[in-house]
Amino acid sequence: MSEVPKKKVGVLGCTGSVGQRFILLLAAHPYFVLHAIGASSRSAGKPYAQAVRWKQSQQLPDSARSLEVKPCTPEHFADCDVVFSGLDADVAGEIETAFLAADLVVFSNSKNHRREPVTPLMVPLVNTDHFSIVAHQKKLKGLGKGFMVTNANCSTTGLVVPLKALQDKFGPLDAVTVTTLQAISGGGYPGVPSMDILDNVVPFIGGEEEKIEWETGKILGGVSAAGDAFEMQKITRVSAQCNRVAVMDGHTACVSVKFGAGVKVPSVDEVKQCLREYRCEAQELRCPSAPGKAIVVMEEEDRPQPRLDRENEGGYAVVVGRVREDSVLDVKFVTLSHNTVIGAAGSSILNAEVGVVKGFI
Repeated sequence: MSEVPKKKVGVLGCTGSVGQRFILLLAAHPYFVLHAIGASSRSAGKPYAQAVRWKQSQQLPDSARSLEVKPCTPEHFADCDVVFSGLDADVAGEIETAFLAADLVVFSNSKNHRREPVTPLMVPLVNTDHFSIVAHQKKLKGLGKGFMVTNANCSTTGLVVPLKALQDKFGPLDAVTVTTLQAISGGGYPGVPSMDILDNVVPFIGGEEEKIEWETGKILGGVSAAGDAFEMQKITRVSAQCNRVAVMDGHTACVSVKFGAGVKVPSVDEVKQCLREYRCEAQELRCPSAPGKAIVVMEEEDRPQPRLDRENEGGYAVVVGRVREDSVLDVKFVTLSHNTVIGAAGSSILNAEVGVVKGFI
């Protein structure tokens, strides 16, 4: 496509784990220029370099160091074309609602608005066609240029990408079981206390299993022909168990699937081929952050591993390995996704890139 004029963007929750990832991914972005950043009152008024406890493995970008942290109120972001929110769910709901009411474009990482009936729950490698409800959302809420899109939960994201590939090729699945091994960065900073996670696995993450089981249906569903409602995919039953493990970044999931009634169960090779060939709209639109491969299939018997594979395609791909027959269901495999890139900040950015190319922004 022709050169895209730069869009001014803001980041809410800029000092947190997801906010820091936004700052990194937006540095030198071809579509977006970081224009405003916001955080809590204890950080507001300070240069970003003084306000943040930088915990990323790459250095804080020079372009962000001197930006003044603003309060998270719409008037400080009024000239932003897009506002990315990495706010904690405890405060995100009210703040993001205020930004939307101010006719701003909001891409949210929080759980607060995911179940709203006219708000897309979008994974950029799966269902960017859900942008089609935005016109109805604007009309219903009396908005001009503003609208809201939410990302999925970080653990849901790594699951639904291979499920979408299988659904497109073989029809809706009958059942899915998933056991996650989730990185500590998914809990934000300072996160899980060291005495709870070292030498340990914590077999509970509050609300996580319910998010996976419900969000999958909205993401794998569609938008009505009239463009005014979501049609949940209710055929596939999902059962999730979630665990926190002593890994910094990268959510691993052990997945088993059962294909729909009347479907000839594909071979392991056919499943691998399906996953390798899967492409999404963001790739077809040549969005700058879109991965070359949405799903990277590995043949090694002991992969994927978080430390070795989470940066595949810059963290924007889902890595799948150990594809094999399942003696209870039909097929099982292991997935790995970078929880703060495709599972959080990167998901919002790639969603917004699609929005730019399709003319919504």
